[in-house]
Amino acid sequence: MSENEYFIYVVDREGKEHKIPALEGWRIMEIIRDNDLDIKAECGGCCSCATCHVYIAPEWLEKLYPPRDDEMDMLDDAFEVADNSRLSCQLIFTPELNGIKVTLAPGTET
Repeated sequence: MSENEYFIYVVDREGKEHKIPALEGWRIMEIIRDNDLDIKAECGGCCSCATCHVYIAPEWLEKLYPPRDDEMDMLDDAFEVADNSRLSCQLIFTPELNGIKVTLAPGTET
């Protein structure tokens, strides 16, 4: 499978769904940001803020590794945290995540 065949779905804060190309090994935050969707991602992927907070579609939760303690600590500073909240900078895209659906959380806009 070539890298052009990988993609993720991102639902923006207005409810519009975007299908965007994804690259293996990239952070989901980078994929969202580099496709010009409105995500602040202030720390650039260092897990030192919560401005890349997303909601993971329920059917994808079990396919992700559990969040580390530092990610959970940062989520404490995020707005409207839910059971399916994750920091997109901590999610590395792999072929197994092809087609994953995430929703941009409030408080992450630029």
